[in-house]
Amino acid sequence: MRRSSALLLMVLVLPVSAEENLFFTELPVVASVSRLPQRLADAPASVSVIDRDMIRASGARSLNDLFRLVPGFQTFAHSDVAARVNYHGITDDNDFSPRMQVLVDGRSLHSPLFRGGVNWALIPVALEDIERIEVVRGSNSVSFGNNAFMGVVNIVTMDPSLVRGVSLSTSNGSQNVRDHTLRGGGKLGDDGDFRLAYQETSDDGLEGRYDWEDSYLNRRIEGRLGYALSVRDSLEISFGKVEGRFLSGSLNRVTRLSNPCNDPLRDREESSTWLQGRWLRSLSGSADFSLRYSLSEDRGDNTYVIDPVSCKLVVPYPVDNTSGDWGRRHEIEAIHNFVPARDTRLVWGLSWRYDSMESETMMRGRGKESRQVWRAFANGEWKPSARVTANLGASSEYDTLAGNHLSPRASVAFHLTPENTVRIGYTQAWRTASILAYRANHLAPDGSAELAGNPNLPAERLDSWELAYLGNWRDWRMSLDVRHFQERISDRLMAVRPAAGLADSEQSIQDIRISGYELQWKWQPFDSTRLLLNHASLKAHSSLSGNGWLIAATPGSHFEGITLGPTGALEPEYEVYQRLAEYSAPRKSSSAMWMQRLPWGFDFSLMRYWVDTIKWTRNTQSESYQRTDARLAYTFKLGGKRGEVAYTAQSLDGSHAEQRQHSSRRPNGRFVDRRHWLSLRLDF
Repeated sequence: MRRSSALLLMVLVLPVSAEENLFFTELPVVASVSRLPQRLADAPASVSVIDRDMIRASGARSLNDLFRLVPGFQTFAHSDVAARVNYHGITDDNDFSPRMQVLVDGRSLHSPLFRGGVNWALIPVALEDIERIEVVRGSNSVSFGNNAFMGVVNIVTMDPSLVRGVSLSTSNGSQNVRDHTLRGGGKLGDDGDFRLAYQETSDDGLEGRYDWEDSYLNRRIEGRLGYALSVRDSLEISFGKVEGRFLSGSLNRVTRLSNPCNDPLRDREESSTWLQGRWLRSLSGSADFSLRYSLSEDRGDNTYVIDPVSCKLVVPYPVDNTSGDWGRRHEIEAIHNFVPARDTRLVWGLSWRYDSMESETMMRGRGKESRQVWRAFANGEWKPSARVTANLGASSEYDTLAGNHLSPRASVAFHLTPENTVRIGYTQAWRTASILAYRANHLAPDGSAELAGNPNLPAERLDSWELAYLGNWRDWRMSLDVRHFQERISDRLMAVRPAAGLADSEQSIQDIRISGYELQWKWQPFDSTRLLLNHASLKAHSSLSGNGWLIAATPGSHFEGITLGPTGALEPEYEVYQRLAEYSAPRKSSSAMWMQRLPWGFDFSLMRYWVDTIKWTRNTQSESYQRTDARLAYTFKLGGKRGEVAYTAQSLDGSHAEQRQHSSRRPNGRFVDRRHWLSLRLDF
């Protein structure tokens, strides 16, 4: 019986046809590190590429799920709070991933409304329209500004010229999964192309077992136009809107009913609208110029009103809307790419950004607040010989709220052989806080001060050193990327109460050192088989910064309820926020992916994830868990048209919590239970 099973497995794994090469075996060319198209072996940072085949095989319904396949990344499923994606941890009470730059076709998704971070519930592109995702593992403020503090996620959508006809897909499954997508594209006159997509996704959310409930609804419409103005000039225009409606609030722990006097259950409504235009001019065979303008506006509303009579409270501010009201961003960027000398390439650019926001609850009485950011950057590549590639870059960014910061980067890659490369590099980066951190004026319904802005807030600083190895054995159809890193973060920001009688405010309180390694191994033993293995191991150590020690010595100061003694002596409760810094990334995490083309039009994929204990917030943690996802798909032809039917199952191992602490005594975790659905796609 075992021999028969082994023979059957060999039949399934062997190539279906020598002419059907399902996957690319070459290492890709990437542009997300230096903004120059480079081989991975020449780039000054490690990059993971998630291509269309991986996106489809993963079975993911939301973008954040894909980053489980990138070493060093952490994510959790959306629940009563938006999903979050972090690299090497360093989390806090900001729910919107502020330390990593996320781009779609060059446009940053960071929003002044969402505390200078990314709202992963409002991603402006359907997964089906993503061509690839380039993930820079490591700081890249040199190329993409201060929000690229820990890394960059660059999402490249499908070129309109590659989309023809209409595609309709739907998914239905457990937990009331209901997803519908309509996509189409075609010619726009003689010299243009377009693509359009509408998508709606919804489900009943995660399983709640204590004091909350969950639901999720998301709608997006987006399009992209491409037009050839001349032989040398082209124009790209993208636009769209995405809306989300999610259940927020809490239940009375005894009656399990919504409590109208204390964060009642209600809908949180959020939206993002955007428009972007990009002009590209080819100056010569080795030089080009681009000019980009983007406008985005985000809105949020989770208003509730407290009735002073029924709640028996004195409430001078009965209307509470912590997710409102709106934020807007204008951005202009010009980039010039050219070859100044033999064996040298250079890219430089200038950008201007104007952010504004308004929130009657979080910035009470302040009206509209704004900031302007000017930035200049340059990256150069020099290849003095076939054995050496040197990269040098710098960026200077002036912020009307945070001042000026200079970010340099240098790296040298030694190509020991055509298949083996060793790279040494250093990067310095900065992260400036959100408008809210500088200008907040949040008063609780009873009129007491909750959060105040800190106009003297410094920027976080990162010094990162790395030693990396990249092996690409083409004869074996295998590659290995190993990165060892040492990262030092100075003046980590967190909301604390700096003295008795004061509201909480953002303060620089910690210095953090992170060290470890991560690896990514890929192997394509046959045309029809693709294997991926990721692993990250890291350790973090934290200590009070200079300002942190001053706060610790101030009588009555505390970190969200952690009070210091009357003499200002630091008490053992410091462990709470120390552990947040040191366990905000799992000590060890791994993922594996097997993609297999089977006979008769079938495809199979299997994903496995291992994650150690992690703390997402100060007062909660999630225990280690393992998770297995699988997908089986069948591609068919019907009346000359193509289609696909697929079955996807997530969390085959059963229930686990990815976000909040849970125990038999206090089971308040957000439980990810087994979920499965059927999908059907028809292409016309």
